[in-house]
Amino acid sequence: MDPHQKSAGSRGPAVRDKRASYPYPLGPTLTPLGVNFSIFSAHATQVEIVFFDHADAKQPARVIKLDPAVNRTSHYWHIFVPGIEVAQLYGFRVDGPSDASSGNRFDSHKVLIDPYGKSVSVGQNYNREAASHPGDNAATSMKSVVADLTTFDWEQDTPLNRPFRKTVIYEMHVAGFTRHPSSGVALANRGTYLGLIEKIPYLQELGITAVELLPVFQFDPQDAPPGLTNYWGYGPVSFFAPHLGYSTCNDPLVCLDEFRTMVKELHRAGIEVILDVVYNHAGEGDEQGPTLCFRGLENSFYYILGRDKATYANYTGAGNTLKANHSIVKRLILDSLRYWASEMHVDGFRFDLASIFSRSESGKPMLNPPIVWEIDSDPVLAGTKLIAEAWDSGGLYQVGSFGQDKWKEWNGQFRDDIRSFVKGDQNTVVKLRETLHKSQPCTLLG
Repeated sequence: MDPHQKSAGSRGPAVRDKRASYPYPLGPTLTPLGVNFSIFSAHATQVEIVFFDHADAKQPARVIKLDPAVNRTSHYWHIFVPGIEVAQLYGFRVDGPSDASSGNRFDSHKVLIDPYGKSVSVGQNYNREAASHPGDNAATSMKSVVADLTTFDWEQDTPLNRPFRKTVIYEMHVAGFTRHPSSGVALANRGTYLGLIEKIPYLQELGITAVELLPVFQFDPQDAPPGLTNYWGYGPVSFFAPHLGYSTCNDPLVCLDEFRTMVKELHRAGIEVILDVVYNHAGEGDEQGPTLCFRGLENSFYYILGRDKATYANYTGAGNTLKANHSIVKRLILDSLRYWASEMHVDGFRFDLASIFSRSESGKPMLNPPIVWEIDSDPVLAGTKLIAEAWDSGGLYQVGSFGQDKWKEWNGQFRDDIRSFVKGDQNTVVKLRETLHKSQPCTLLG
């Protein structure tokens, strides 16, 4: 349905003014006349949307200040900008209380990416440190990119819906799988989504039925100790955009198409695509980290804070913990999952440190966490595979008790028992028999 079209039972005119702005859908909504932008921030006092000509532009080419009387509805800031087209780079500057002791960390000098943006541009001059210190970071920030999701030819592709009992999963790192010359992949495609396509015959020879891709959400390669690079991708900065570093070029829209092409070709070969997703923390780190998105929009809503509100609860070992059962974060996670399942045709998800979903807004374990049931019962996700890594770094271990029947679990004890048996450790046969008897009918390779 046209996002500007009223449903049959709604109040008001049947057709909205195409040039008016609306709080829903969140993120950028492309129309023939322009783009509607909408973001959430309850405590912001001023919001600007800034447009850039290219990723390394030193200053915005255009700045629009949103009028709270016109462009704010409840906690949502929104604006329709005529003439904006596909590939436009943009971001937000958000002002508000900047008092860490109250949990607010607004910084009007920082360019923030859109939490619902479908593509992210990372320029050659991107600098994480610039977002961690006072001052303007426009020249060195990531930028969101307006994308058109309607033009890709899926050729009638649909998720495969293979039963778990017939599933053999191969876990892989998209870049690491083909980056070495020994992979036999063409030089231009090594370490990319397209490189994975070249290895489909090899995957078929192995007899696997699904690939489980280590994190492919856009992450910050500079999110690592000095002198090192973030290789694994745990610590997303966007829950909707595929990681640009796994594309054959630095064009975010090409990246979007290459990811979808990979999914389509794997499906054509009878191989499902499962994503290792990280919804337990974000790439902004602890209180010394950069302001890239969530921290600058509504810090105390997105993150579980320490008792002093100036620090972050760290149940993930990554500096921060997302407040997964807060209504705003819960909606973000569910919208992200629905997007990857419906628009990107992904077959399933493996949830990193899934026990974070069982923590309340204060971090305490919950008996029946709302988000776990909502994911389990969501109709858009009805056909997807759900696999929980049922523990977290705070000691919450839930293997054997996570979620309802639809949820499966990574089993660390199973992994260790199999490894001990294969190594030839002493007294492992009886333990192996017990482990196999208790295990779920699904195999993981990698």
